[in-house]
Amino acid sequence: MRTPEFWQQKDYMAKLAVALLIPVGWAYGATVAWKASNARPFRAAAKTICVGNLTAGGSGKTPIAIAIARALIARQKRTMILTRGYGGKMHGPGIVDPAHDTFEETGDEALLLAGAAPVIVSRNRAAGATLADTERADVIVMDDGHQNFSLVKDLSIIVVDAQTGFGNGRILPAGPLRENVTLGLARAQAVVLVGDGTPNLPGFNGPVLRARLVPVDAPGVAGQRVLAFAGIGRPEKFFATLRALGAEIVETRAYEDHHAYTAAEFARLRVRAKALNASLVTTEKDFVRLTPAEREDVRFIPVRAAFEDRAALDALLDRVAPRTP
Repeated sequence: MRTPEFWQQKDYMAKLAVALLIPVGWAYGATVAWKASNARPFRAAAKTICVGNLTAGGSGKTPIAIAIARALIARQKRTMILTRGYGGKMHGPGIVDPAHDTFEETGDEALLLAGAAPVIVSRNRAAGATLADTERADVIVMDDGHQNFSLVKDLSIIVVDAQTGFGNGRILPAGPLRENVTLGLARAQAVVLVGDGTPNLPGFNGPVLRARLVPVDAPGVAGQRVLAFAGIGRPEKFFATLRALGAEIVETRAYEDHHAYTAAEFARLRVRAKALNASLVTTEKDFVRLTPAEREDVRFIPVRAAFEDRAALDALLDRVAPRTP
């Protein structure tokens, strides 16, 4: 979904829209709270680490999940990532084959995650965890799922965009929250703040780690004329990254998160870029949603999560997946 403008605006019409939607948000939040208190979660044989968030998109959750999976693999832990495969047709449980599966089948995030560790797509998370046990996984990294109560979580990590925090503090659809912040934080054992800023974390006394999303493999971007396009939670973050790299952005196109580009849409992007004498540049997440032929005309800028205090991350992972002597 594209972030509604009234979530950030403070004019009369924005305040009116929020006020009208607040009762719906109360109902949404009450439903999540009821599910949390009435859940009968499945206990997998593998340890389960959930990397989730309290807001709708744009927090940096997927790069953090990838970084944690890689850290576990470095500890020689057989690691599998479990995701629902948002936007894909696959119900699962099934293991992603990045060489043959498409984002239409698995969802875009599953393909990104598969670059770090084997990925299981399963709408039914308990069934996905059972498959991970069958594959003899030591650790399951549950990508997104803080509001899914079907699995026992040995470690729950909340990822927060440090700049935007929890937005206007309202629950969907009146604001970006998936649930009440205090209740959500109460179920977490750690918080990762991505970027600059110090949002309020009411009632939370656990470890707070900091990380940054760092672009990698981006030589030659400085001084280059680009038409930048992105269909992610917060496209403006990607555009800001390009500017920081020194790119000359002549035009931007923002789409909804997980947007599926049609052939006609991409053709228009190609024509527009040519008219502007600019190169097409996008995110890695958008790149996997393009056809092989379309990718030939596009450059993507991958990002990786870098923790400011790696020792703090190691201490956190030691709780559930101690390093092998």
